[in-house]
Amino acid sequence: MTTETSDSLTTELAQATSALNDLRLQNADASSIDAAKKRLGELKKTMAAINSAGGSKDATKKKERLLLKTAKGTRDYGAAEMFCREHVERIVKDVFTSYGGSALDTPVFERKDVLAGKYGEDQKLIFDLMDQGGEQLALRYDHTVPLARYLAMAGATVQAKIWQVGKVYRRDNPVMSKGRMREFSQADLDITGAWDPMIPDAEIISLLCTILTRLDVGEFTIKLNHRKILDGIFEVCGVPQDKIRSISSAVDKLDKLPWLEVKKEMTGEKGLSSDVADKIGEYVKHKGGPSLLDLLKADAALMANRSAKEGISDMDILFTLLRAYKVLDKISFDMSLARGLDYYTGIIYEAIVEASAPPAFAANATESPAPSKPKPSKKAKANDGEEDELDESQVGVGSIAAGGRYDNLVGMFTAAAAAEGKKAPGLPCIGVSIGLDRIFAIVWPKWVEKGMRSKETMVYVLAAGDGLLEERIALVQELREAGIKTDFLAKKKPKLTAQFMAGEKDEVPFAVILGGDELKEGLVTVKEQKWEFVDGKKTKVQSADQGMKVRRDELISWIKQTPTHQGWSSGRLI
Repeated sequence: MTTETSDSLTTELAQATSALNDLRLQNADASSIDAAKKRLGELKKTMAAINSAGGSKDATKKKERLLLKTAKGTRDYGAAEMFCREHVERIVKDVFTSYGGSALDTPVFERKDVLAGKYGEDQKLIFDLMDQGGEQLALRYDHTVPLARYLAMAGATVQAKIWQVGKVYRRDNPVMSKGRMREFSQADLDITGAWDPMIPDAEIISLLCTILTRLDVGEFTIKLNHRKILDGIFEVCGVPQDKIRSISSAVDKLDKLPWLEVKKEMTGEKGLSSDVADKIGEYVKHKGGPSLLDLLKADAALMANRSAKEGISDMDILFTLLRAYKVLDKISFDMSLARGLDYYTGIIYEAIVEASAPPAFAANATESPAPSKPKPSKKAKANDGEEDELDESQVGVGSIAAGGRYDNLVGMFTAAAAAEGKKAPGLPCIGVSIGLDRIFAIVWPKWVEKGMRSKETMVYVLAAGDGLLEERIALVQELREAGIKTDFLAKKKPKLTAQFMAGEKDEVPFAVILGGDELKEGLVTVKEQKWEFVDGKKTKVQSADQGMKVRRDELISWIKQTPTHQGWSSGRLI
């Protein structure tokens, strides 16, 4: 068939698909939809026949090899890595529920108009999907906007603590070793509804401190600021209203860039006057604790600004509550913290660790930059035309958790959905997002160094001599029903050496060996296996110990009384 015919058929297919979608949207009668479906099916069959005929002509061409790799900014996690990740996730979920949270799950993609206009300059990072049956869709950028959409659909009346763990997507430049990816996991907890001032805010910060302490990420700091204070500073310094959000985004880069570079962006790219930028610089250089509030209260111009005064009052209450939660030592009131997202209205915060900042970056954001150095280099462009990637050695992990108060986001949805002239309800909210992949990037090397386990299996059941398959299966099931994770080799008559090797591969601490004569006496042999570090590698400790005899009917209680079983939740192997 000619190329013209093929092109014509492609056009007909597109028209038939569009016609079917239109009929569905119009709720047309079933007979019309069925006729459209039938027509579309016939066209698809014709196109398939054409493609098949064309393929036979090209059969002699050299087969193109498949490039086996993951998409840019994504990665696979092996069994040992997943065991560590699940350990991290269990801790996070346990703290969420300890603080009274309830779980929620929202779709991984949303209508594009739901996500549009919520992320400021980061809007460009949203992954758009092609037209899907008449809907313009996009992959979710975070959990916050889908939650707000859910709350708006529920009538903006939900007063609760809601958590969600799942993957989100951003079309950013990935730095894989630092946990900065295009597909990554976030764990969020949000407190929704009207409560007394700053109590939910303090509760969220306490929750975050509890999680990071239990995850053993090392020393961490929670940087705090307040959007109303920041907006008040901008107004007092003379920033035009239409530039406040863009200037806020520039200030937010002070944890990655020295002040002079941020000022250059404000004046050169954002069109701010140098004098106004210098005034901002005098404010954002401050960081500290509750004493910083006294400094701000002494600033007459700032206290005359309504927005700044409200923010300072909020922070006063917050510090009192954080003292009661006993987390003040983890807090830094940082005037340079801005958080670039448009929907924040009150307190904002982010958690950082030593690995957060780029290597050799000066902690003091107001210092003049050192003599000019080359900008972070990019890796050579790949042969398949992919975008350049940043040099991972020049990039830090960034914040490992962040969030803030967003009192107007739910109201934006209810207002957009409300009938003309109808009052739309709002719902104040505050939440935190924890970057599980960034935390994994910090925890995983420590996990390996400590010799942590790579699997949950505690017992491996073996047979000496005859296969004793039925006896092995019976014991395995008994142990599993008792809550002891157990496995065996799926062979009728496996060699004892092969069974031990399989158990050692899974780093199983208890080998339970069945023998025909012992079973008649009601006994089994239990050999406890241990591992040690040799030249930096986990190695099984070789022992001449033949194990100990344990009554079969007492085996479960014997295992549960061992130190290994009692400390199993720690994940330790060595």
